[in-house]
Amino acid sequence: MTIDPARYAALFRTESREQLQTINRALLALEAGMEAGDETGAAALAEVFRAVHTIKGMCATLGYHALAGFLHTVESTLEHLRSGDARPTPALLDALFTCADALEDALAWVTEGAAATPAMSHSLVALRAATEAEKTVLRAATEAENAVGVGVREGPASIEHAQRDPLVGPGVIVRVRQSADTLLPGVRAFLVVEKLRALGEVGAVWPPVEVLQTAETPQSFAVRLSTGAGVEAIEAAARSAGDVEHVEVDAAARTRRPSLATFAMPGDGDGREPPTAPATRQVRIDPARLDTLVNLAGELMIARGRLLQLTASYGESAIDETVQHASRLIGDLQAEIMTIRMVPVGQAFDRFPRLVRDAARQLGKEVTFVIEGTEIELDRALLDEVGEPVVHLLRNAVDHGIEAPALRDSLGKARAGRLELVASRDRAGVQIRVSDDGRGIDRLRVLSRATELGLIDESVIALDDEQLLRCIAQPGFSTAEMVSELSGRGVGLDAVLTRTRALGGVVTLRSVEGEGTVFTLRVPATLAIVRAVLARAGAERYALPLAHVRETLEYDERSVRQVQGRAVLVLRDEVLPLLDLREVVRQGPQPHGQREIIVLEHGERRSGLVVDELIAHQDFVVKPFDAARNGLALFTGATILPDGTPALIMDVGSLVGSQTP
Repeated sequence: MTIDPARYAALFRTESREQLQTINRALLALEAGMEAGDETGAAALAEVFRAVHTIKGMCATLGYHALAGFLHTVESTLEHLRSGDARPTPALLDALFTCADALEDALAWVTEGAAATPAMSHSLVALRAATEAEKTVLRAATEAENAVGVGVREGPASIEHAQRDPLVGPGVIVRVRQSADTLLPGVRAFLVVEKLRALGEVGAVWPPVEVLQTAETPQSFAVRLSTGAGVEAIEAAARSAGDVEHVEVDAAARTRRPSLATFAMPGDGDGREPPTAPATRQVRIDPARLDTLVNLAGELMIARGRLLQLTASYGESAIDETVQHASRLIGDLQAEIMTIRMVPVGQAFDRFPRLVRDAARQLGKEVTFVIEGTEIELDRALLDEVGEPVVHLLRNAVDHGIEAPALRDSLGKARAGRLELVASRDRAGVQIRVSDDGRGIDRLRVLSRATELGLIDESVIALDDEQLLRCIAQPGFSTAEMVSELSGRGVGLDAVLTRTRALGGVVTLRSVEGEGTVFTLRVPATLAIVRAVLARAGAERYALPLAHVRETLEYDERSVRQVQGRAVLVLRDEVLPLLDLREVVRQGPQPHGQREIIVLEHGERRSGLVVDELIAHQDFVVKPFDAARNGLALFTGATILPDGTPALIMDVGSLVGSQTP
């Protein structure tokens, strides 16, 4: 059967990116183990090997030969690590990380017949150099060991031959000669190797696969294969690749040195059976189809509200019972669909350890990175959006927060700074906290710069956390004397605040000079449904997200004061700014009669909003909202009410911010 690569390209990229996350995570674990003095790292190394091998197999099946050849070289290096011919040195691990980056870049463009990218070529050069350097060190150590007669049972010539001959090792040697008229001999040779790999583990190929793949004339080559298959099965597999003139199987296997047997994977001749993967119970769904399903569920919710309103006055018990039953079913359906779109934040957090590691190495810093709460779930659409602010906060912490190791030593701190990324539930939403134990923010320096720019009145002598955040979040604001590759490009914390507020969330800051800084993002769990209070101003109705509503109370003139020409609400021992919804939406003069107040909170700020009437609080389906040009920037979306009329959903952040002096 011929496989159409275009048909499976999207699935290939999805599967490969999941395996790439595994590769990065396992390489980080291998590096951490090495730094802790553990030079085996068997589990982590086996995980990397499996992931690389899986992607390579998919590439070979779909005809992505350049990428498959690249991965084969990476796999060969991993095999050297597993066999003990090389150790996971810093240079070698750096080269493997570079190869992972090249793979990530290649996944975006890979097609049949595509050539290797410059990134792939450069990373392979670094990988080969690091591998050969390490093998040279081990070879010298082995020769020295042999010279003094310690732990060596073979003669010098035998050892030297074992180091030089890549076919030395367990298994059988399969020698293949291609037909004289072979078309695309390099591709055919690679296919022979892959056919043999399906029977077991390919320990070595000579000449190397990357050399065979570039061949333009028929080749003769040999493969060391560990397999339980018989000679006939091996020959049949090799010939099935096509254009094979001769196959010879040499069953006289030679044994490798068992110097680092701890690198062997389960099932590699150690008497253990490889673990059996559990049967999958998951089905992949195109995100576009899932979004359509969510939209349809939202329309059903709107229709349910309208149906309940229309049948409320009928007084027919049978109709009421049927409508109520349908309403419950629609609610259950909507809840299940929203649950399907909820995914653990760990899916987005998986890439951050690699990001922090690279940033720390680039800046010459030592960082212990801790992630907690990866099981907390967010709407998939929201999770995609919240990743960018978190990336900036992490880079900001490594660059500006955590000090250099020598400075931390002089301050009596641990050489490695601690950086934490923690997700937790927060009322109707999710809280994401990025904290470090670094130098904190220099408030006097920020105050001086903010005063210079006219952001703060000259009479201000100290900044609280809210004022501090407001200053450093100004576009282009910076106190840095030097511009690094990680910061100082004019894209500061304003991008974090802008993106978070666009999601209906809020950012807060807490910083203690010399002890560290904590940024907290609070975002709703989903963007599709919002539980809100419906309020009236004149003839219009507006929805205010319930997550930002602290309490409601009747309007009382005795609790309202004027301070510097502005209305404030005296609520118990607290004085809150007070705003009238009619004035906000330009509805005209205030009416006479009883009105109500909604006490709003956004982060650490609280304020009061006077409305004509509180109608109800319920779940609303959020619809996209395109604001009119030069219109009020106070709305984040729209919804359809049960009577079929539209209502705007207010941005509480903008509303509360407009009342801040």
